Amino acid sequence: MTSRPAKGGGRWVSVAPDRLNRWIDGFVDRHGPPRVTASASEVRLEGADGAVAECRVPFPPLVQAGGGPLARLVTHVRTERRVGVLLVRLGGHAAGIFQGAELLSSKVGSRPVHGRSAAGGWSQRRFARRREKQVDQAHEAAAEVALRVLGTRVEELEAVVLGGDRRAVDALRSDRRLAPVFALEAEPFLTVPDPRLVVLRDTPAQFRAVRIRVSDPT
Repeated sequence: MTSRPAKGGGRWVSVAPDRLNRWIDGFVDRHGPPRVTASASEVRLEGADGAVAECRVPFPPLVQAGGGPLARLVTHVRTERRVGVLLVRLGGHAAGIFQGAELLSSKVGSRPVHGRSAAGGWSQRRFARRREKQVDQAHEAAAEVALRVLGTRVEELEAVVLGGDRRAVDALRSDRRLAPVFALEAEPFLTVPDPRLVVLRDTPAQFRAVRIRVSDPT
């Protein structure tokens, strides 16, 4: 489980699917029997002492069968979905397909992109043109990997999770070939370092987790 401050107050915690029941039990122990309400995208617990836990439903909408809101949330998050992941940073990219937490297929690559030049004049302009070409080549390489891994199997996927650097990912949105991939975009956006295989393998810990905003009683 991870925790970080939330903008506007409270804190965000991320809870793995197999630990959600235990986390809910702990909330009840600390704050008393909660009032529970649910929507398609959120299950809200308000403890007897005023504490609030807003549980964001991963891959909404929340399933409608299987008991009360908390039972349905637990069932929902434990479902093993087939999810595509696309990570892009300038010069590096990775794409994979997961069944639950298992990586079924993947492709990782990189293309060199030089940093910006501090020189001036003609040399700087020449360097800028070279760097721009490298950026375009890096984006094209990332797009080709996304097409090869995700685009050819998009009908199998329930969702696609994006990550890396937002500007690098957004640079691929204009590629019409990737429209079916981006049409399946789902939260959260994954902030990850250079997209290597080990980084890709670890992404289910982020995209399968339940993000909960906790506000303590005033």
